[in-house]
Amino acid sequence: MSKVIVYPPTSMILSDLVERMGHKALVVPERVRELVTANDVQSPPLNVTPEEPKKGLRYAAVDVPSGVRGRMALIGPLIEEAEAAIIVEDPGWLTGCAGCSRTNELVRLLIRTKGIPVLDLNYPTDDAQAKVFVQKIKLFLEGLK
Repeated sequence: MSKVIVYPPTSMILSDLVERMGHKALVVPERVRELVTANDVQSPPLNVTPEEPKKGLRYAAVDVPSGVRGRMALIGPLIEEAEAAIIVEDPGWLTGCAGCSRTNELVRLLIRTKGIPVLDLNYPTDDAQAKVFVQKIKLFLEGLK
């Protein structure tokens, strides 16, 4: 079983495919759930601890917009944990918001420089492309075993 980061990180369809193939999907909603249910959250409306902003600084400089650092506090540790990655280009609104373009560029850069197997895909726009999309993911994940 490999730990596979799914990007965009809010794609529940992709994370389900990864799980069905016997791997662990690394996605932001799982990390958010851990933060929300943790006992050490002292500011429930914000769901952050004083440590979260510091984590973001590890991946983005202090002069980078706070939204980038905030997202990187969640996504950065997932990248570090990842053993493989699936990146979908131009996923549209159907996979949820992944944040600003600068965060997306930084995440892709960090994934690629990590040296793990990466599957790059374009988001399908019709049924035929969707079938090929799923087949490519399946072959990639089978190759990780």
